[in-house]
Amino acid sequence: MVVGASEFIRVGKYYEVSAVLTRHFFPDTMSRVLALLVLLLTSSASLSAQSAGELSDTVSFCPSCDAWNASRQPVKLFGNAYYVGTRGLSAVLLTSADGHVLLDGGLPQGAAVIIANIRALGFRIEDVRLIVNSHAHYDHAGGIAALQRASGATVAASAWSASVMRAGMAQPGDPQLRESLRFPKVANLRVIANGDTLRVGSTAVVAHFTGGHTPGGTSWTWTSCERDTCRSFVYADSQSPISDDGFLYTASREYPTALEDFARGFETLERLSCDVLITPHPEAVNLFERIAARDAGQPNALVDVDACKRYASTARTRLAARVARERSGTP
Repeated sequence: MVVGASEFIRVGKYYEVSAVLTRHFFPDTMSRVLALLVLLLTSSASLSAQSAGELSDTVSFCPSCDAWNASRQPVKLFGNAYYVGTRGLSAVLLTSADGHVLLDGGLPQGAAVIIANIRALGFRIEDVRLIVNSHAHYDHAGGIAALQRASGATVAASAWSASVMRAGMAQPGDPQLRESLRFPKVANLRVIANGDTLRVGSTAVVAHFTGGHTPGGTSWTWTSCERDTCRSFVYADSQSPISDDGFLYTASREYPTALEDFARGFETLERLSCDVLITPHPEAVNLFERIAARDAGQPNALVDVDACKRYASTARTRLAARVARERSGTP
């Protein structure tokens, strides 16, 4: 998901801020001019302090960014799985004696929160060996460059997502191409195939391509155990048909397989073994409410074997409604 802004002011070559935001927060013309001048000066100073071609890791401007990036206490989910993300953007740490796996990186400014959460649990960011991603938008991949630098980890992604992360910006085919903010470029990327199993120590994560929201969207599965009990986890990528104004899922030349990708992703999620479902935006599955119920004495509150099926079914219904609007010419 990205901010629903449709106009951008470009600062130099690498930095963008939304003019829509200035209209929202600074309604009169003079205030908008002054606000944009401040942003230009601030951005120029920031760019002069970093190497050429690299975007600041500290700021993304969007209406939801502050709320998404609010700190949240990290928590054990089950076995070796821990929630280390922010209040509005998920990140999951899978630990082992031989190194850790991190799923998703939040906003550029979210990297510091994720690192602090990992350390608060008694683990070291330097022991993260692998970072994987759900989809390459600034709110889920924005922090990956900083997390990679702090850990030295390899980043693994689908071919399309890897191209976005290398560029630090959305690529043609993304339904939200015009609305997507830039983010720091990622190096040392490993391109993966659908169904690949990636291992760090005793931890194994499996990639399932579930495109549609973006062409490179990827869901991840693994098993976490406590003593004799094991749970099948699914980190399901976003399945929402959100797009720029004017993008048509039914007639896109840049992403002609969007509907087929969605359908394949829905079928994949419906057939996966799914005891515990987590999504890139935790509120999509009421994750924190379920954690609270678990901690209040309902030991199986995180477990819902039908959650992936409902998630896919809900997304299929929303896509069908979107397709119907497009075919009828209704905005």
